Amino acid sequence: MVECCGCGKVVDVAALQARQRRVLRIVLAINLAAFALMAAAAWHSHSSSLLSGSLDNLGDAATYALSLAVVGASARAKARVALLKGLLILAAALAVAAQIAWRLGHPQVPLFESMGAAAALNLAGNGVCLWLLTPFRSGDINLASAWECSRNDLYEGGAVVLAAAAVGLFGAGWPDLLIAVALLILFLRSAARVLGSAWREVRRAPAAAPAPGP
Repeated sequence: MVECCGCGKVVDVAALQARQRRVLRIVLAINLAAFALMAAAAWHSHSSSLLSGSLDNLGDAATYALSLAVVGASARAKARVALLKGLLILAAALAVAAQIAWRLGHPQVPLFESMGAAAALNLAGNGVCLWLLTPFRSGDINLASAWECSRNDLYEGGAVVLAAAAVGLFGAGWPDLLIAVALLILFLRSAARVLGSAWREVRRAPAAAPAPGP
C-alpha cells in the first residue's frame, strides 16, 4: 500500500491494479465482439462509416490489450505503449481515409436497416466501456489513453447511428460519407493528443535503473 500524494489516503496498489486488469479484460472482449459485428454489418450494408467504426473497434481492442500488458509497469514503459496506441489511432484514421476515397469512386446507398441495428448495438457497448473506464481516466497515462479511445468510440457510435438515420431519411449515401469524414477528423485529432501526451511522458519519465553488476 502507498499513500496518495496530497490526498492523505492510503491506496492498495495491488487491488487497484487488479481492478484495472479486470476492467480492461471486459472492454477488450466488448471491442472484439463489436469489431466482428460491425465488420460483418459494414460488408452487408456497404457502409463507410460502419467500416470506419469496425476498424476503430479493432484498433481499440489492440489498445486495451496493450494497456492490460503494462498495468503495474514503470511510467516510462506506459508512456512508450501510449505512443504505440497513438500510432494505432493514426493507422485507423489512414484506413478510414482510404475507405472514403474508394467509396467516392464507387458510390452506393448503404442498407440503413442493418447499418442502424449494428450501430445501435455498438453504441450501447461503447457506453458500457466508457462507464467502466471513467473511474480510472486520471490514474496514469496508460488508463488515460484507454479512456480517450473509449470516449472516441462513444462519439463514433452516436455518429454512425445518425448516419444510418440520415441514409434512411434521404435515401442517399452522402450522409454515410459525411460521417466517415467527421470520424476521420476525430481520429486524427485524438491521435495527435495521445501522441503528444505520451511523448511528453516519455521525456519526463526517468529511465530504468541499470541492473546491478555481479
